Amino acid sequence: MLAALLLLAVSAWVPARWTSPDPGSLELLEGSPINCLLLERVTPEFTAAARAKGIAVLRVVRPGPDLDAALQETAATKATGLVLEGAFGPDEQARAREVADRQGWRLIELPPRASLKLDRPDGIIGTYQGLWPGIRAFEDNAVRAAPTGGPWVETNAGFLRYLRAATGAEIWMANTPPKTMLPAHRYLHAVADAASSGARWVVALDADLDRRLHAREPKALAAWRRICTYLKFYEDHNHWRSWEPAGRLALVQDESSGALLSGGILDMIVVKHVPVRPLPRARLNASALQGARLVVNVDPAALGEADKEALRTFTRAGGTLLSGPPGWKFPPPQDDRITLDEKDVTRLDDIWREVNMLIGRRNFGVRLFNVSGMTSNLLADPDRKQLLLHLVNYTDYPAENITVHIAAPCRSARLLEPGEAPRSLSPYEIEEGVAVEIDRIAIAAALLLDCMP
Repeated sequence: MLAALLLLAVSAWVPARWTSPDPGSLELLEGSPINCLLLERVTPEFTAAARAKGIAVLRVVRPGPDLDAALQETAATKATGLVLEGAFGPDEQARAREVADRQGWRLIELPPRASLKLDRPDGIIGTYQGLWPGIRAFEDNAVRAAPTGGPWVETNAGFLRYLRAATGAEIWMANTPPKTMLPAHRYLHAVADAASSGARWVVALDADLDRRLHAREPKALAAWRRICTYLKFYEDHNHWRSWEPAGRLALVQDESSGALLSGGILDMIVVKHVPVRPLPRARLNASALQGARLVVNVDPAALGEADKEALRTFTRAGGTLLSGPPGWKFPPPQDDRITLDEKDVTRLDDIWREVNMLIGRRNFGVRLFNVSGMTSNLLADPDRKQLLLHLVNYTDYPAENITVHIAAPCRSARLLEPGEAPRSLSPYEIEEGVAVEIDRIAIAAALLLDCMP
């Protein structure tokens, strides 16, 4: 009964790519939260063994001339569902949906970013296109500076936070690692990068680690246990995904103004540790702007009259509005493009300078110190009784002596870190609210604050 319930609870699927159709390989999942496997090769024996453990099995199909044959093969495997990964045409998508409905499959689509359909209120949306999280470096391993002044953090945070604001569906970030061997902590970055933005990373290992894991090599097993520890941490606190952004800065944009691209204004704000609320233009209204002090409108030419009136109401109430350069357009979404290029970043420099000047030393919910090479995300529970600050350290060394200034009265604080016992911290009063000192963060942590009534 438990297994059947788990297979139906799509929203609770914790996915991983799996390369072995050997039923014996399932023992590697014991003690982990992973309960959904994506495979390119599936056998009925593997599916039966996985189903007995409450694990969903999804057959991965990519574009090609043999879609009908692939659908027939999938039916023979008794898989739980089907994953269409890549750029499929409308006719192919329709055929796959028809077969999925007839077979009773769950159909998951992982298209290019530009083809995402964000109007789904539930289910799963995702993409295989993503940056591999970490600090960007030159070929000589020198760290590259970002337009924000700090080291250039490669992150999917801005893209994922926009998706979280635009849809009620579960979000899968199905990017795969570089074709090189990676140290174990780089996988922890991928888990935390997605989870701190309200998404799930579809676990995927480089070929060398995958081979060694299935050979049960001790170092590979140890790396796998660390990955699973991080997955479990975020699944144990899965309710955080429903918490709302708590920043006093709102960014209005949509898919036509760079929301599906990485490296734009939203990412620049994220790495400056300014709490920001992504606001899809379709959801722009007076209610959505409540509590905001500054609104950045990326593409003023895209606004309708109702949108403009909502912003006029906001400014009449004392809010500050900053609009993007007139006449400038983001490049249209394209299947083979997920980042702004250097020319686009240069053209964004004017609006970024104004944003940077306005955010300055102001506290839009939280300010952080000594956090170079990190990202943060400030959220609030539905009752506004708790604040949560996600912290992710993308460097190869622990972050130390971090100071957090919270623009809210908080009576207590706890630092939660994967694999570690919770640490109670002592907030102390400052002019803008309270401050908290954090001595050390290895890879990722969450600062949970209880707000005073």
